[in-house]
Order: sequence, then structure tokens, then C-alpha cells
Amino acid sequence: MTSEPIRAEVLAVIVALVDGEPCVLTLSDRPCLPAGPVLPGHRSLQTAVRAWVEAQTGLSLGFVEQLYTFADSDRGGGGARTISVSYLGLVRGPTPRNGRWRQWYELFPWEDHRAGATVVADTIEPALRSWALAEPDARLQRCAVVYGLDAHPWQPDLALQRYELLYEAGLVPESPVQRPVPVPLPGERLEGDHRRVLATGIARLRAKIQYRPVVFELLPETFTLGQLQGCVEALAGQGVHTQNFRRLIEQQHLVEPTGGRTRTGGRPARLYRFRREVLAQRQAVGTKLPTPKSR
Repeated sequence: MTSEPIRAEVLAVIVALVDGEPCVLTLSDRPCLPAGPVLPGHRSLQTAVRAWVEAQTGLSLGFVEQLYTFADSDRGGGGARTISVSYLGLVRGPTPRNGRWRQWYELFPWEDHRAGATVVADTIEPALRSWALAEPDARLQRCAVVYGLDAHPWQPDLALQRYELLYEAGLVPESPVQRPVPVPLPGERLEGDHRRVLATGIARLRAKIQYRPVVFELLPETFTLGQLQGCVEALAGQGVHTQNFRRLIEQQHLVEPTGGRTRTGGRPARLYRFRREVLAQRQAVGTKLPTPKSR
């Protein structure tokens, strides 16, 4: 049995809200996520990811949690096998010194349903139905569940399954075998399997906002309820009913008014702040998404 060279690295999915849109941090000169090898001087994996993000982009991280370990043998091709331990980080949108913020929906346009599901209906659904003809019973059901077709509901936290289905069907540039389609699927790619890593981060964050108040890690210290709702909608990629959302936020006692109001044009809106002490008082249930608006 021949030994295979193995290297270990950390990989960072760093998310911020920039001009109201969810963005991920990439290197300024390459379409890839911040990453680097685990070195002897790194006390822990989290130390390593913080060090590499700061070294490559100039950004100091706040909230960080381990995301997933990627160890497939065919990840990068050629040379040593790379095991990547990925981390999800949330920041409040500072300008990175050397990095670049890229919008989620430039990379995954089919994930944004705030204005409807036209990308899915116009390009992805026809391509998937054509691919599914080879095994109609198994493939059609899977496509319907994952992409919300044939009266199945759209589930925001299936972002990874949607990307992996397109990869398997040969419909994204990263697929080893490309399937010809009349209309190329939209969406920019990242190097290697970094788009799959990002899809994993999107799925984790979309699931997490339903049971933990992590959205407040992306908002300024004071915000309007409209900004809070906009943040949740941007992350989830779908609209929510305003009255239901505000009722849910009020019932959970997650925010409190500051007494201030916005000073921009239009009618002044009340400013709120996150009640961080609520985390010590009880296990917060997060900002659950109310019933989404119908498509």
C-alpha cells in the first residue's frame, strides 16, 4: 500500500452584510477563500484560521465556529492530498486591506428568491429535467425536493444539496464531466471546490438563524427593525411577512429601543439594539423565519 502525501490546512468562510447584501470574503487577486497550512506555531486550528485571514486580507475575526472538514481525495487534483478544516466567521463588514467582498448571489444566483424564482424556472429546471430523464423515478423526485419543484416547498437551508445536484448533473464548470445545455447556468465560480465549501457555509448559516440570534453579529450596534428584517431576508434569500416577523422578534425579547431615531431622509424610524443579556438569561431561540411570502 503506497503512502499518499497529506497536508492539512484551514479554510475560512467569512460573511458580512455589505450594502444590505450577504457577501463572502475572497482574496483580492484570486477567486478563492482565505486558506493556509496549519503551522507548528499555531496553538489551535482556530488560531490558524484567524492568523491566515488576517495575514491574507488584513481582517481581524470576531465570531468564528468550525464548519466542516473536507478530505475527498479528488479535491484539488495533482500532488498531495489536502485535508481542509473550514470555519464560518461573521463580521460587520469592515473593508479588508487586501481581500474582496463578493456577493453570495453572484456565485449562487439560484439561491436568491426575494424577487421570485426566475433563475430556477428559466434555466435550472429545464436542465435538471433533461438530466433526470436517464433515471426518471429517482432523479425527478430528488430534483423536485431539492429545488422546490412540482408543488414541493423551497427550503433555504438546502443550499449545499442544490449545488451538489448541479455538480452531479454536470451543470456547473467544476463538474468533471460537462453536460451540454441550451442556456449556460448563471453564477461565477471559485477556485477548486471553494464554491462547495461556501455552499456548506450558506446552508449552515441559514439553518442557524432559525434557532440562534447570529444575525446580530452582522448588524451595527444600533439598527431599525427594517434593517433587521432585511438582514434575515438577505441571508435566507426569501421575503418574510413583516407583521409576523416583528411579532416574533417582540415575543422573544431579543431587541430593545435605544430612544433614538434615524436621521436620514424620509420618516424617522426607531433605533434598536440587541439585548445580549438575553443569552445569559435563557437559551435564545433565534430569529425564526415566519412563513415566507408565496412565490
